[in-house]
Amino acid sequence: MPTREFRADVRQIADAAIIDLHGEIDAFAEEPLLNQAYGQATRDKPKTVVLNFTDVDYINSKGIALIVGILANARRAGIRLLVFGLSEHYQEIFKITRLSDFMTVFPDEAAALQNKG
Repeated sequence: MPTREFRADVRQIADAAIIDLHGEIDAFAEEPLLNQAYGQATRDKPKTVVLNFTDVDYINSKGIALIVGILANARRAGIRLLVFGLSEHYQEIFKITRLSDFMTVFPDEAAALQNKG
């Protein structure tokens, strides 16, 4: 199965920004794109940034490291980071790596936005 190129799109909703992730997060080549999307999402200093993994096919250890970097940036800026759309497999990975201790995982966008605080 051919790999899908990584893409990140940003949407603003009230006092939250949603970063819609697409494709595969599997190399540090994605770092500039992810950082650019995070920069765009946080430009207006939202209280919450939501990562949408609904259209993500694959995340490897390098991709997890990129997500950890986004988490570190959000924590330094006092921004709450929420997640939705993870497959069961990646929900388990987030638990094992303890990422879910620092960013709340929701089943869908509506639940995440309802709990954005």
